[in-house]
Amino acid sequence: MPCIVPRGMVCYGGGHDGIAPRVVCKGLCMTDAHMYVLDTNVLVHDPQSFFSFGNASVGVPIMTLEELDKFKGENSQRGRNTREVIRYLDLLRERGSLADGVPLDNGGTLRVVFMPAEPDLPASLDPREPDNQILATVKALVNAKKQVRFISKDINMRVKADVMGIEAHDYLKDNVSEDQFYKGWMTIQVPSVQLKKAVPDDLLAIQDDYKFTLNEFVIAESRHNPHIYRVFRYLGKNTFIPVEPAGLRWPIEPRNQQQLMALNLLLDPSIQLVTLLGPAGTGKTFLALVAALHSLLIEDSFERVLVSRPVIPLGPDIGYLPGDVREKLHSWMQPIYDNMDFIVHTAHGSAPQGGYHPEEEQGRHGNPKGGKHQKVKRHKEERGGIPPLDELVRRGKVSLEAITYMRGRSIPYQYIIIDEGQNLTPHEVKTIISRVGEGSKMVILGDPYQIDSPYLDFKSNGLSVASQKFKGQKLFGTVFLETSERSELSKLAGQLL
Repeated sequence: MPCIVPRGMVCYGGGHDGIAPRVVCKGLCMTDAHMYVLDTNVLVHDPQSFFSFGNASVGVPIMTLEELDKFKGENSQRGRNTREVIRYLDLLRERGSLADGVPLDNGGTLRVVFMPAEPDLPASLDPREPDNQILATVKALVNAKKQVRFISKDINMRVKADVMGIEAHDYLKDNVSEDQFYKGWMTIQVPSVQLKKAVPDDLLAIQDDYKFTLNEFVIAESRHNPHIYRVFRYLGKNTFIPVEPAGLRWPIEPRNQQQLMALNLLLDPSIQLVTLLGPAGTGKTFLALVAALHSLLIEDSFERVLVSRPVIPLGPDIGYLPGDVREKLHSWMQPIYDNMDFIVHTAHGSAPQGGYHPEEEQGRHGNPKGGKHQKVKRHKEERGGIPPLDELVRRGKVSLEAITYMRGRSIPYQYIIIDEGQNLTPHEVKTIISRVGEGSKMVILGDPYQIDSPYLDFKSNGLSVASQKFKGQKLFGTVFLETSERSELSKLAGQLL
C-alpha cells in the first residue's frame, strides 16, 4: 500500500512514537503500520479526538460514519458533536482520498477503513450489528499484521475486542485520577495555642514541604480536639487569610468547614469560576442558590441569576414533554424549586412583617424599573425577605434554562449556576464556560459518583476535568464537600448503599 502522507511532507516512518522525523517521504513507506481506530462514541464524546494521538495514524471504520449519520439530526449535544465531526471530515476530503488517508494538522494521518467481505467474527456475533461490524473492521487490520489499538468509551466493546484478540483501550484524554483528584482543601493538626495566632506557625512551616495552590483552603484543627479549628485560604506569596462566616442578611449559616469554604468562594467577586463537587445532600445546590440570591438581591452585583441543567434523563430533547419551554422545564427544575422553597422559608422566618410588595420596584411615580428613581427604596429582600422563585422568574431576575439553549450565547453580568455538571463531557463544559461574558460568575455543581451518561465516569466527566484543569488559576476555586447535611437517613444511605 502506498504511503498516505503526500510526497514532500515529513514522514515518521511508521513509528509514531514522538521521535524526530527520519526522512522526507518518497511515497514508498506505510505510515499506518501503527494505527488507532476510533469507535463512534469517542468521536461523539470529543469531536476533536482525531488530534489526540500525536503523529500516529487514526482510523475511522466506515460503519462509524453510518452511525454518525443517525445522530446528526438530533437537537442535542450528541447531535452537535456529530455534525462537528462530519463537517471536519468533509473539509479533510480536500486534502485527498479519505480511503487512502489524508494528513492532519498535527502531523498525524486519518483514513476511513472498511470491513472485509468475509468478516472474521466469532460465530455467536451477528455480523449485521453495527458494533460487530466495527470490531470486524479492526480485526481485519490486526490480521493484516498491523499494530492496531482500538479506542472506545464502551466498556462492553472493549471486552469483546479483547476476547477477539484486539488491543482495546478507553479514551483517556483529560482523565483525572481519583486518587490524585484536587479537593480544594487539606487538613493539618496544630497545637491549640497556635489557633489563637493570626496564622498558625505550623501552617507557615509546612510551605517548604507542601506546594500550596492558589485559593486552596487549609483546615487547621487542634491536635487534641478536631472540633476546635480555623479555616484559612491561600492567596499566594506565603499569604493566608482566615475564612470567617459570610454574614448573610438571612439566618443561613454553613453547617461544616466545607460549606464555610464553599460560601467563601461563592461570594467572592474576584472568583469567576467555582466548582462544587460531592455526594447528594452535601448542600451544593443550596449554597450556590443562597450565594447567587445574596449577590443579586442584597449586593446588587449581577443583573440576573441563570440556572441550567443538562436534560439527559429526558432523552435527546425536552420536546418529549408537553407544554411550552417553561412548563417542560418546571418538572426538570424541581430540585431548584425545592431548594428555593427552603431558602425563602428560612429567610422569611426573620423578615419584618408586611410581606413582599413588588410595586416598590417601580419608582416613586410609577416609573417601571428605571430612570432616576430606579435606586429608590428597594423591596423587601433588602430587609431580609426573598420573593418566591416564580416571582423572581416573572420579574426577569432569575432564568431557568436547559443546557441545550446556551450554545452560541454570550452571557454578561449574570450569576450562572450549572447543576448536574457531572453528566457533561469535557468538551461540553468547555463550550459552556466559554459562554461567560463580562461581569459574570459561573458555578458548576455535581456529584462525580452519580453519573447518568453511559460513557462518563469519575475520571472523565467534564466537572472533574474542569476542576483539575483550572487548578491554580487566580480566578478559580473548588471545594469537594464530603459531609451530608440532608438528614440522618440520607447520610446513612450514602454510607451503606
